[in-house]
Amino acid sequence: MDLSFSIAIGSSVQVALFVAPVLVLTSLFLGPSPMDLAFRPDLVLIVVLSVLVTAQMASDGRSDWLKGTQLLVVYFALALMFFFLPG
Repeated sequence: MDLSFSIAIGSSVQVALFVAPVLVLTSLFLGPSPMDLAFRPDLVLIVVLSVLVTAQMASDGRSDWLKGTQLLVVYFALALMFFFLPG
């Protein structure tokens, strides 16, 4: 269980720390307009909530079907929030 948690959380950290800045730098040369790393406060709040939910689920080191179902419900709710947020 520790290995699966470390792989999942480590991959997310690697994407956040490496892929996002690379995409910003790549957009300077390839994109129609340059991208920036200025995020709206509502998007930052959603990321903070997802980090808190992940920390809560991973804190005891155990997992069962109920926690998986709860995570799916939380991720579905976050997806609905993204869908209904104004552009």
